[in-house]
Amino acid sequence: MNDAPSTYTVFAGSRRLARGSLEEILRATKKKLDAAPDLTVLIFEDRTGRQVDFDFRGTADEVVARALPPPEPERVGPGRPKLGVVSREVSLLPRHWEWLERQPQGASAALRRLVEEARKREPDRERAREARAAASKFMWVMAGDLPNFEEASRALFAGDHPAFVKLVKAWPVDVRRHLDELLHEGGAAKADA
Repeated sequence: MNDAPSTYTVFAGSRRLARGSLEEILRATKKKLDAAPDLTVLIFEDRTGRQVDFDFRGTADEVVARALPPPEPERVGPGRPKLGVVSREVSLLPRHWEWLERQPQGASAALRRLVEEARKREPDRERAREARAAASKFMWVMAGDLPNFEEASRALFAGDHPAFVKLVKAWPVDVRRHLDELLHEGGAAKADA
């Protein structure tokens, strides 16, 4: 849904150490770990809320080189690689295949059109849903044993932002701040919700 570059956030306990691009947080985290080798960090991909791990052995340049994906080789075979088209398997019922085969420009073009139409129909709602899902994943790791976790989780998915804010008020400030940023950036935090 969101084609912007991913950002990442690093926590040591309940304290946020860094937030930024993958390279920025890797370099900042490497510097912190070199200064305090016993420091334990958790790194989250902000768009998904997923916890990610990296190998911090070696120099900062080596850490970054290992973590950044290598450039993709030019594909040979099905698909239209210059457009970024990737061939994958899709399972559909026979009536769906029959409908797709009757579409002008073929099944693949029809599927691409359907996906693009769905993406455009309610982009704000989809962004808010993704933001709540990311916040939830982050919450499970960072706040799963904090007071009011279950109630806050219910308020999050009910879209009751005022109740959510009230329920997380006693949580560590950096955890609250990060949740607030995830929800506001995704449009899932509305004052009138």
